[in-house]
Amino acid sequence: MLINEIQFQFSSGQEANRFLNELIHWTSSSGQVSVKAKLAKGSDTVSVKYQFDGKGFDYTCSELDDLANQYGGEEI
Repeated sequence: MLINEIQFQFSSGQEANRFLNELIHWTSSSGQVSVKAKLAKGSDTVSVKYQFDGKGFDYTCSELDDLANQYGGEEI
């Protein structure tokens, strides 16, 4: 198992919290990856951690990027 950790920065704490709340019930399109997320480095940054089995291509990072983009966030 591989553990990936990504951080996303948002323009405001409100947008970061909206993204964080969305992740509470979110799973990847494969349905096999769930994430753990928390605020990090202040109220405008969200740290996301998930496990990947290492088989095939991991679309989770791309899906998280797209979701964060909906809330005005970007990976840092």
